[in-house]
Amino acid sequence: MSELKVPTMAEMMASGQQPDVLFWVGCAGSFDDRAKKITRAFVKILNNVGVNFAVLGTEESCTGDPAKRAGNEFLFQMQAMGNIQVLNAYEIKSIVTTCPHCFNTLKNEYPELGGDYAVKHHSQFLQELINEGKLSIEGGAFKGKKITFHDPCYLGRANDVYEAPRTLIEKLDAELVEMKRCKSKGLCCGAGGAQMFKEAEKGDKEINIERTEDAMEVKPDVIATGCPFCMTMMTDGVKLKEKEAEVKVFDLAELIAEAKDL
Repeated sequence: MSELKVPTMAEMMASGQQPDVLFWVGCAGSFDDRAKKITRAFVKILNNVGVNFAVLGTEESCTGDPAKRAGNEFLFQMQAMGNIQVLNAYEIKSIVTTCPHCFNTLKNEYPELGGDYAVKHHSQFLQELINEGKLSIEGGAFKGKKITFHDPCYLGRANDVYEAPRTLIEKLDAELVEMKRCKSKGLCCGAGGAQMFKEAEKGDKEINIERTEDAMEVKPDVIATGCPFCMTMMTDGVKLKEKEAEVKVFDLAELIAEAKDL
């Protein structure tokens, strides 16, 4: 990220500034090579629009979501309390994240532990920038392309965020094609609930393959998603089907960054 402008909270505080929003990067966005591209794309958009943001950098730790989903409530609360101390010390009010797992945990599970923030998923944040006239993405590389959106569980069914991602896709002048199982009837990619980190159980098909087949049915040019875990599962599914040349998997932030040629 060295060539991009990514101020840390520590740097901001040292110069007596306070950002309008904290970008919570998340473990996947920090360490997973594919998800790092989502982080870069989102930062490019923030820089392009002139959003006053900061990251925690090395002071950011895992939200504790995988620990909680796997049943280790004690570890979750330890992670959460550590993060809340840091966030409250910096007097953070507003957070945006590219990960629905972080979004859900920060928004719904931190308040009872003393961490009360206005938390947005990047699809909501980007839609707001468009509504305010700060971001325009008409046309570009995806004009006329068929794009289907895979609803991340922790964005859709857990938090009822269905329209923001679809609005962004339509703004690209792309054709939004819906899978049979979408929105509240969407199918999990297979990575949520800490399933990402354990071996598959016995069965005759992996869930991500089933979900990739749902997507392939509508013959898209692009499978769009808004979650780094879904990104891994859908990309693996497309690889297994040997359709990498025909079907691309992109995050919403990557679609916008590419459309704007950032």
